Amino acid sequence: MFQIIGQLGLFTILLTAGMAQDVAPPKFEFKAPVVRGSIFDDNLGLLERERDEYAGAIANFVTNFVASKNADPDSLAFARKGLGLALHLSTRNKRAMVTKFQLSKGTIPRPVKAEYSPATLAALFVTRAETLFQQKGDDNRLLARALIDLAVTIDPHNEDAIYAFELQKIDYGEIKWSQFTDAPRPKEN
Repeated sequence: MFQIIGQLGLFTILLTAGMAQDVAPPKFEFKAPVVRGSIFDDNLGLLERERDEYAGAIANFVTNFVASKNADPDSLAFARKGLGLALHLSTRNKRAMVTKFQLSKGTIPRPVKAEYSPATLAALFVTRAETLFQQKGDDNRLLARALIDLAVTIDPHNEDAIYAFELQKIDYGEIKWSQFTDAPRPKEN
């Protein structure tokens, strides 16, 4: 009899401990970007395929950056911006969606194979931003400014990115990342 009560007590303790593990708070807090659809229209100077490739490259960098920094607050702030932009470029990009989910659950994502080194990615963003500025249009300018802003963090030694970033601040002011990270609530009927 005592053996049954002892086993029942042990079972209850193990069950309670297991439930406590399931509801443990995340290791860190991440405010995931809220994206309900792309702010870019069809006049953006990128083809659909290019938009998804850029979104994937941004999301890959974010994933590896957060993992390498062990989800410190600066890496999470960058992740919010980068994932927000990636999801506006391609709302169904797999890497962006997976990384956003993992971070929102307090899980540090595993590093992934990236197609570009940070220096190459930053240089690519600077070159693409120049082309987007030449194509004119509000969406192209907005994306160009966002790419330059990301490029400065991706490679803080890229002088072209730094120069373009500083010129942008003089000409347009700081970019408002909330337009990429905080979609307005849908209107109720």
